[in-house]
Amino acid sequence: MKVTKSTLLASAVAAIAGGAMAEEMTIVSWGGAYSKSQLKAYHEPYTEMTGVTILNDDSSPEGVAKLRAMNEAGNVTWDVVDLEAADNIRACDEGLIIEIDPDVHLAPAPDGTPASEDFGDQLVSPCYIPTIVYSTTFGYRTDMVPEGVEPPTGACDVFDLEKYPGKRALNKRPIANMEWALLCDGVAYEDVYDTLETEEGVERALAKLDTIKDQTIWWSAAAEPVQLLADGEIFMGSTYNGRLFSMIVEQNQPVGMAWDWQMFDLDGWAIPAGLSPEREARALDYIRFSSDTQRLADQAKYISYGPARKSSAPLVDKHADLGIDMAPHMPTDPRNAKNTFVNNYEWWADYRDDLDAQFQAWLSQ
Repeated sequence: MKVTKSTLLASAVAAIAGGAMAEEMTIVSWGGAYSKSQLKAYHEPYTEMTGVTILNDDSSPEGVAKLRAMNEAGNVTWDVVDLEAADNIRACDEGLIIEIDPDVHLAPAPDGTPASEDFGDQLVSPCYIPTIVYSTTFGYRTDMVPEGVEPPTGACDVFDLEKYPGKRALNKRPIANMEWALLCDGVAYEDVYDTLETEEGVERALAKLDTIKDQTIWWSAAAEPVQLLADGEIFMGSTYNGRLFSMIVEQNQPVGMAWDWQMFDLDGWAIPAGLSPEREARALDYIRFSSDTQRLADQAKYISYGPARKSSAPLVDKHADLGIDMAPHMPTDPRNAKNTFVNNYEWWADYRDDLDAQFQAWLSQ
């Protein structure tokens, strides 16, 4: 049964007022540099302030499937989960996560602007607390670029095996891959999703991916393409821009960024349905803290993801450890965002299950 705002307010807010909040939380995210940025910007300050023990789980790639399983079993072990926007919409539609009233449960901006205005268009779901704008883009080995050839600049170069020979790495799911395949096969940007709604469009995208299938390593965990690049096992691979930032700037690896047609997306918090009032109250208290203006700006000190709040952007300054200006490394920087592909969250929420099945069937052929 879907949890309503009135039910949530009656139980969780009353629990907060009465001081009845759980003292331990399991927070689910993606691991790697991203989880480290959350640890430094959110978890450690929250634990210091409250004494709450936070357990980390890196299961976000299977977030919706695991929420479904826990819901069916009546045993919800997660307190807060980081989800991509399209997955959040799906989980919200299925009643797997609770609705959030941003102007009740989230902190206003420092100047008093309500959270709903401060987040604005990033509030793509009534169950969502967006935290960062990130992109899926391509990294390549600078020392493997053929002599006399210009380095790759973007997604379409992954399909050019003649100019850029070598293994590739792509995510083992349809999101981004299907859009890039059509775009690089000549479909206009504005027509990509209309094309994907047809069986002919799906076949066209898979046919384009067929041209590099036998040269592609398919990854499911975000750490995999980073390791493949570090080991020189691939020439080029898709991954999250923050992971590439860590490789290039923090680890000084021989890796370059190919920003053209990066895929913009949102990540953010959701609270599972079915928690006890004490656990739900703690989760609400945590997301209010971790989504305020300063906390979102603090996360950008550790990873090159743009904060989802308007009021946070002016507070983004230098990397907390390296002291470098973070703005040029953000996916939203004008020098990196000449051609960007904005993920259609609602479209994927509607079509994801069907395309997942078709994509996995194609992979197994």
